[in-house]
Amino acid sequence: MKDAAHFLTTLILLTAVVGHAEPVRINSLGYLPDDIKTAAVASEATEFRLRKATSGRVVMKGRLSEPQQKQEVGQTLRYADFSDFRKKGSYVVEIPGVGVSEAFRIGKEVYRMPFVTAMRAFYLWRCGMAVSADFGGQHYAAEACHLQDGYLDYVDPERAGEIKDGTGGWHDAGDFGKYTVNAGVTVAVLFYAWEHFKDRLEKLSLQLPETAPGFPDFLKEIKYETDFILKMQYPDGSGRVSHKLTRRNFSGFVMPQEDREQRFFTEWSSAATADFVGMMAMAYSFFKPYDAAYAAQCLAAARLSWEALEKYGRHDFVQGDFSTGGYQTTDSDDRLWAAVEMWESTGEAQFLADAEQRIATRRMLVDSDWDWGSVGNLGVYTYILSARDGRNADLVGKIKDAIVADADRLVTHSLSDAYGRALDRYYWGCNGTVARQAVNLHVADLLSPNPAYRQTILRNAAYLFGYNYYNRSFVTGLGINPPKHPHDRRSGADGIDAPWPGYLVGGGHTPTDWVDSQDDYARNEIAINWQAGLVYLLAACL
Repeated sequence: MKDAAHFLTTLILLTAVVGHAEPVRINSLGYLPDDIKTAAVASEATEFRLRKATSGRVVMKGRLSEPQQKQEVGQTLRYADFSDFRKKGSYVVEIPGVGVSEAFRIGKEVYRMPFVTAMRAFYLWRCGMAVSADFGGQHYAAEACHLQDGYLDYVDPERAGEIKDGTGGWHDAGDFGKYTVNAGVTVAVLFYAWEHFKDRLEKLSLQLPETAPGFPDFLKEIKYETDFILKMQYPDGSGRVSHKLTRRNFSGFVMPQEDREQRFFTEWSSAATADFVGMMAMAYSFFKPYDAAYAAQCLAAARLSWEALEKYGRHDFVQGDFSTGGYQTTDSDDRLWAAVEMWESTGEAQFLADAEQRIATRRMLVDSDWDWGSVGNLGVYTYILSARDGRNADLVGKIKDAIVADADRLVTHSLSDAYGRALDRYYWGCNGTVARQAVNLHVADLLSPNPAYRQTILRNAAYLFGYNYYNRSFVTGLGINPPKHPHDRRSGADGIDAPWPGYLVGGGHTPTDWVDSQDDYARNEIAINWQAGLVYLLAACL
């Protein structure tokens, strides 16, 4: 057995190779009513055995499936299905003549450690304060950083050289920038995790510093980001919101406290301003039970920026002097989300009318494949799950049908995919979408319960932690042979071989081209939007 710090006790899939034989890829998804446990191997073998990891005793024998040709990965695979085996313990799968998997666990608590590790990764991303953690026998630490955030040169030339407080928040990805648009989908998905799985999360300790007295740890971490996001509004009272706060260009691979170049609030964009509204309206709803005054501040800020959206119209962000992340996007989907969250938080008719008009004119009511550049799902999901009166009954029916149809398509593709992956495309950051599709599937399950939706969530989880073409986890520190060289400045600069733990890397652009290389930011970077999807996914598996 691997040490718990390196061994994903949950969903997965740990595998080993005998000689140069084909690895035995294990998808072990825990002790659950809708359990699915499988192994896959490219071999002519016909049988498998399930053994106790400690004694080697055979506890189950079975036959492999008929060979299935999987053109997307260029493999012909046979599958072992041991879903009916439910006894808690540690096991290995043996394919006679091929190989033996590494030990994996079946049990009710197997998802807890990966969830805590993935959520604590946000704490380790904190900007403006010292952070530290012990994991896998290593001590990870960074000093307080970017305490001069940020200069106002691009917000108001007459205030060039002046600093406005922009400290705090999370570093965005493998770089140290802070971006409003990417924060939007991140914060929203984390709030969804709280809303949908509160009973599982509210008692969990994340071992966080006391930055939000009285808040549950999960919300305490989100508040650290919203505290910063509040500072992104222009200081002139207009309600416009800076698109980002970064250097003009990316830093080298240094620790965050060693990045001392000037960092600037950039010009505003309407997409960032709409995302600000969405985040602040959600913050009002979810923080009100714990700090009513702070919640009221968030809602007042949201109203001010809503008024800016109406006054100033569409305003796209232009990079200009900057070469850091652009996050350039149109604002129609962001405005839809903003309108729905303002209605959900206030119940005011003007916001409902705006939201329903925007939803009704969407080309697709629900997207299977979505991220920071297409956040309309956020508005649609909040709308359909709302307990408020006044919604258009016909629109509600159409949305429900669309959500269920979308989830059914994900199930169908997952069942046909070589390793159960529900997403049918590959691109920069696609692993984040694989994780985020747990939102699509769980919302469908809330509306029209179907065990197949949860099983597809579990298959997506298994894929990300190692039940895949590479026989490797995509999450640092967790699962079998996890990434060693993510595109992450801290991991590259701290002098420790093992990377900072719990982070999901972006993944390949085809089914077979991912490489574990620090230099390959297009395939191996980490990012808060992908991480939020991972946290939601694991919350769904708890």
